[in-house]
Amino acid sequence: MDDRRLREVYAAAYPRLVGQLTGVTGDPAEAEDVVMEAFARAAARPREFEELDNPEAWLRTVAVNLARSRWRRLLRRSHLLPQLVESEAYADLPEDRISLMAALRALPTAQREAIALHHLAGLPVAEVALTLGVPEGTVKARLARGRAALATLLSETTQEDDVVERR
Repeated sequence: MDDRRLREVYAAAYPRLVGQLTGVTGDPAEAEDVVMEAFARAAARPREFEELDNPEAWLRTVAVNLARSRWRRLLRRSHLLPQLVESEAYADLPEDRISLMAALRALPTAQREAIALHHLAGLPVAEVALTLGVPEGTVKARLARGRAALATLLSETTQEDDVVERR
């Protein structure tokens, strides 16, 4: 694969992948990091990358796996669920978007990944299953549980906001 082809894939897929991975990681900066690392791995294996039927799907899978690895490393280092510090990237986001990102971060990783890839990135269940390496039925179950948990988390946030406004 020549550099031109990689640049074309980058131009077409990078913004979409960062958006998808922001949903998975809950952090735009982390999403950019794992997507860039996925592209770096593609550049390091030009012949393999050239043979792919769907390079964007491959990049997404690599980026999701990198995000998982980073999260596991962070948990191993801290031995506790780390406090997530709000990134400066959230400063300009609307309040409802910040609430959604916080609720997504509160979900178990498997549910967050499925929700982000299906609902935020718009991928069909079959492609989410391929990306995550699980059966479609598992994706559907994670989506159902994740939606239920998000509904609860977001309604709690709304109720808390209502209490604050009444004071």
